[in-house]
Amino acid sequence: MADTDTRTRQGALRLRLPVPGGRCPVGAATLYFVDRVRKDPWAAAIAVREVMVTVFYPARTVQGAAELRHMTPGIAEVFSEWAPGVHPELPRTGVDWAATTTGAYLDAPAQCGRRWPVLLYSPGGGDPRALGTSVAVDLASHGWVVVTVDHPGDALAVEFPVAREGRERVRTTVFLGDPRADAEQFRTMIDARVADLRFVLCRLAGLVAGRDADAAGRPVPEGLGQALDLRRVGVYGHSAGGTAAAQALYEDFRIGAAVGWEGFLDQAPDASGHPGELLPVARDGVDRPLLLVGTDGFAGRAEMERSWAAVLAHPGGHTRRDRLDATSHWVFTDHAAIAPQLQAAGLMTAEGRARLVGAADPAWSVPAVRRQVRSFFARNLPKC
Repeated sequence: MADTDTRTRQGALRLRLPVPGGRCPVGAATLYFVDRVRKDPWAAAIAVREVMVTVFYPARTVQGAAELRHMTPGIAEVFSEWAPGVHPELPRTGVDWAATTTGAYLDAPAQCGRRWPVLLYSPGGGDPRALGTSVAVDLASHGWVVVTVDHPGDALAVEFPVAREGRERVRTTVFLGDPRADAEQFRTMIDARVADLRFVLCRLAGLVAGRDADAAGRPVPEGLGQALDLRRVGVYGHSAGGTAAAQALYEDFRIGAAVGWEGFLDQAPDASGHPGELLPVARDGVDRPLLLVGTDGFAGRAEMERSWAAVLAHPGGHTRRDRLDATSHWVFTDHAAIAPQLQAAGLMTAEGRARLVGAADPAWSVPAVRRQVRSFFARNLPKC
């Protein structure tokens, strides 16, 4: 069982994300963006498209700042109820999901004596952006600004700072199962995510220009706009987020490089079971660096091979692939660090951990994922 200092006063397990490995202290800011041009693709009653993001950045100091928790209480409540239905390996009780520490500090002043390259992160289908925190904090500690993006209606739960007609303050997912099983739902999901990523880049440009960034009028951390270098932009994502990252690279020349962690690059099969059409990124290829990373434990790897082979077949050498052995699909997320803690506390079996993230030792797998994405962007979006 876990040591007593890892338990809350109610006896629930308190989890920790791995400490960041770079030299920079890390600040974090939560921002609310509203696209008044687009309607929400998942809810006809919402006449605008809302996006929530967390910005992780090199901080000048974190003295006096509160540490960011992994999930807000509202998100944690939904996660504790819904996530075990998606991942039966996760415990239904015994964890204080709102208490997890992250190593990032809220609204700390940014290091703005120089501009840092910017990376956008899109999570897996149905996942909250919180599950990409470990890699994001580590990247920020090494000198990137990382913007993790929630896709409302798709994400398991998104908490907003203001009320709006047509939704609750905590908006839950529309998905009742695997969105890949519904061709129209999958198409809507990817289209919305690509549009969200491109919209976030526009809002970041406004922040750099000194315009109000947060749609609720909340102040942004000191120096944050002056810390962003939008001449060097990358995007990475997991599963459906990997699909969106690759397609966003194809569509938007503001993006210089992308990493896709086990994302399909085609539409979902139709009702007859015939393969879906290739996405443009796979059909036409790309002229900027794209890294595709898989695992040996992903159940969909055979289906995914068709679209990956298509993009890799294009000349120019702009796309390459890699694989992490003894791992499974969610090793790219914070589950890689969380699952071993749950197992040590008796809240997850070894078999459950292997299904979720693979049997690899987290002392190897967590740094390996961090190092791989960091090395890729260091080569292709070098820091000045």
